[in-house]
Amino acid sequence: MMSQKLPWSSVWITGAGKGIGKSLAELLARHGLTVYASSRTSDDLERLKRECEHYSGRIIPIPLDTTDRISIGDFCKRWDIEGVPDLVILNAGTHDPFTAQEFCAERCHSLLQTNLQGTINCIDPVLKRFIHRGTGQIAIMASVAGYRGLPTSAVYGASKAALIHLCEALRLDLDRTDIKLQVINPGFVRTPLTDKNSFEMPALVEPNDAAERILRGLLSDRFEITFPKRLAYVLNMLRILPYSWYFKIISHSVKVD
Repeated sequence: MMSQKLPWSSVWITGAGKGIGKSLAELLARHGLTVYASSRTSDDLERLKRECEHYSGRIIPIPLDTTDRISIGDFCKRWDIEGVPDLVILNAGTHDPFTAQEFCAERCHSLLQTNLQGTINCIDPVLKRFIHRGTGQIAIMASVAGYRGLPTSAVYGASKAALIHLCEALRLDLDRTDIKLQVINPGFVRTPLTDKNSFEMPALVEPNDAAERILRGLLSDRFEITFPKRLAYVLNMLRILPYSWYFKIISHSVKVD
């Protein structure tokens, strides 16, 4: 894909310090884009910038916490002068697996604040500017974990299910506009977050491979970007099963240490 000219000149990627976000930032910088790379960790962003110095694009590090709505709004004001990015990938998220026996409202709040409210905080100023301009592309990172309930993922999965629902509704609202909105539902990707899982993860994908697949999806007209296909197919089939069958299959196939 390196010889293919991309339709964007600039992109904002949240959660760009590690994992999928970092790989996407590197990939798009190699393609010549100006990448506004945001993350809570400045050291990760500076390392990313150094690693991409020889690429045709450039990395602009933006230390930013997506749960801080005021800071997000202040950051987006720079675009009123510099111009709004053509593409926004809202990837920032976290994972905190715990069982029912470990259920804790504080841990739930933290997950929802980052995965759901943090994404909403970013959508607000971006969508306003895209609607004013009349064009733009937004991709929101959810997960196949949002399809149905999975062990140790009650709140993580709920946050991703909410993002899928959010994207579906916004897509319908934007149907007659030139604003393209997509949802990204990866399977298991090897990142510091999935390293927290205590069970075997089928069809595990490396971050660089995930970035390539996401880029192909962003260039397509598909609403949902999901991979690997065989895992997504199986999980989609499980969505239509009655609860009695679903619970039996999952309880026997997912073993948590």
